[in-house]
Amino acid sequence: MSPATSPRSPGPDGAADAPGTAGPLARPAGTANDAIDALDGKLIRLLAEEPRIGVLECSRRLQVARGTVQARLDRLQAKGVIGGFGPEVDPAALGYPVTAFATLEISQGQGADVRAHLSAVPEVLELHTITGHGDMMVRIVARSNADLQRVIDRVVGFDGIVRSSTAIALENPVPYRILPLVDQAATE
Repeated sequence: MSPATSPRSPGPDGAADAPGTAGPLARPAGTANDAIDALDGKLIRLLAEEPRIGVLECSRRLQVARGTVQARLDRLQAKGVIGGFGPEVDPAALGYPVTAFATLEISQGQGADVRAHLSAVPEVLELHTITGHGDMMVRIVARSNADLQRVIDRVVGFDGIVRSSTAIALENPVPYRILPLVDQAATE
């Protein structure tokens, strides 16, 4: 049974939610952001803060039925809101403390080949196609500044890459984060 057609469990006040609603924390359908509601936001925050927590403990802390939590998780995964539950790994702790961003200009029609080439470089952590100066932006890591040269040589050592420009990250005062955006989306 899908989350939209499954019977709803009683809310904290003991009343069952009407079919097609998400309970007392729900937002009316058709609003600006139907991706998540307040309960989804609380569930995502709880999982982000305690990634090893189980569904039963989530339901206890959020004061909703276990089936509600499971249905929400299934729906959030199906919609791509939650992409995984893997561990956060710090490249510096693995011996790659240098982070850099390279902007790449590529030859026309070489996008697929360049993507395949960059996917084969372990030090390439992310690849984005971009507008502006350049065609692609890659986040790369290296063991040292000297090792960064080796990584850059490997990245640009492909006929489809015409030009590159690299900037070394000095510090990361706002590391990748998603919870402020989750909080905002849950209240819109």
